[in-house]
Amino acid sequence: MSQSSSSQVPQIKSRLGAILRATSGNFLEQFDFFLFGFYAQDIAKAFFPAQNETAALLNAYGVFWLGALMRPVGAVVLGSYIDRIGRRQGLIVTLALMALGTVVIAFCPSYASIGIAATIIVLIGRLIQGFSAGVELGGVSVYLSEIATPGNRGFYTSFQSSSQQVAIFVAAVIGFVLREVIPGDTFLDAIGGVAKWRIPFFIGCLIIPVIFMLRRSLEETPAFLAMKKHPTPREVFASALENWRIVILGMMIAVLTTTTFYFITVYAPGFGKELHLSASGTLLVTLLVAVTNFIWNPVGGALSDRIGRKPVLIAIASLSFVTAYPALSWLSHEPTLGKLLAVQMMFSFYFGVYSGTMLGCLVEIVPAHVRTTCFSIAFALAAGIFGTSTPFVATKLIAMSGQDKASPAYWLMFGAVLGIIAALIVYRGGQTIEQRETVAA
Repeated sequence: MSQSSSSQVPQIKSRLGAILRATSGNFLEQFDFFLFGFYAQDIAKAFFPAQNETAALLNAYGVFWLGALMRPVGAVVLGSYIDRIGRRQGLIVTLALMALGTVVIAFCPSYASIGIAATIIVLIGRLIQGFSAGVELGGVSVYLSEIATPGNRGFYTSFQSSSQQVAIFVAAVIGFVLREVIPGDTFLDAIGGVAKWRIPFFIGCLIIPVIFMLRRSLEETPAFLAMKKHPTPREVFASALENWRIVILGMMIAVLTTTTFYFITVYAPGFGKELHLSASGTLLVTLLVAVTNFIWNPVGGALSDRIGRKPVLIAIASLSFVTAYPALSWLSHEPTLGKLLAVQMMFSFYFGVYSGTMLGCLVEIVPAHVRTTCFSIAFALAAGIFGTSTPFVATKLIAMSGQDKASPAYWLMFGAVLGIIAALIVYRGGQTIEQRETVAA
């Protein structure tokens, strides 16, 4: 490490404080982003009228997916901004954009009030959220990796994903309380003239000032300050194109993380309804899943720091491929909340350990000078194309398979296959991560 670099290290006064400030913004981003998926059934009825409930739900999930397709755009545009201007400033910008999208959705009038304009406004809100989310996850992961102590990069970066689980937990708690405490059969019922499904979005709006205060106090990373030259947007784009193979492999590795995550969180309420289980019970299961996700992420990161990324990635992907369909078949045959909890716990273990490992892997295999851009593009492609389409694909698979409730397993198995192939290529020939990063750069 150079002298100039070493002089910057004390600038991070407290690594724990830096983790909390960085991930607090990530919490808000994910809380707002996933509320749309959590309450898709009620949002479908409010903004996407259709001939039948399934069609309306598919419309809502379709808009959820379209918003996610903005992720790669945000990854390129905002990723280059963060690689050029800095991690701190970029993370403040992403937070502002997500806040704007949340406000738009929270206050948009229903279809019954303004017609098709309501659908268009909600779509715009989702596009803004997707644009911001495209780089938020990568930005936070890179920030955490650059303040990590030696030999603990996987453990540090895993807290990016863990903070998402806190957001899922809070969103599930709010949904559970609203359904249990406030009378009414659906979230379309009004409380003081306000539809119940809007309340969590309003809560998200109230949290915004607090998170802004936390993130504004975020310190820049010593690694970024130590860089003698920061790339221009043109140089960032050129380098990203030059390293397209690494980006694609990174995307393939991340697919299993995103598909499993959206299946056990965002799609959980819809899946519970498909199984004719109670909405409150399903939300309670989702709440417990968020807790175990939070635990397994740092376990996976720490484990991969000790034994390497490759064996963890291969082992979890293989287990997911082998057990996904049998587990969902067992669940769909005489489904109960107990069975749902058991299956979700299994997938939670797969997701958490794999995700905690995958984040450290992505940070290490992309070139350092365009780390945020390449990481964000890889993850955004995985989430935008595969992950956030999971609720839509799962609903469609069940409909196309003659109501085979286990058919969403095929989507998870597909993600597992991609992960195995990519991990074998990335770590082929016994090359270390450091050697491959050098080659990529």
